[in-house]
Amino acid sequence: MEKELTMPKLRPEMEKGVLCAWLKEEGDTVAAGEPLFEIETDKVVNQIEATESGVLKKQLAEEGDTVDVAAPVAILETK
Repeated sequence: MEKELTMPKLRPEMEKGVLCAWLKEEGDTVAAGEPLFEIETDKVVNQIEATESGVLKKQLAEEGDTVDVAAPVAILETK
């Protein structure tokens, strides 16, 4: 089953974040709790962990993109 991963809201006033780096590539296996990508907000970089295990099927945002909160950033193929 495909699951859409979205830009998380890390602080109440957060409206968007910059996707700084992908820590996994398309086709990589991802375990729940494993760092998946990094985002920057207010000069702080946070690692975002996968909430489920699966395979990273598609990256929908590129490194350096500014992404609105709740906007899709990737598709995860789960079991």
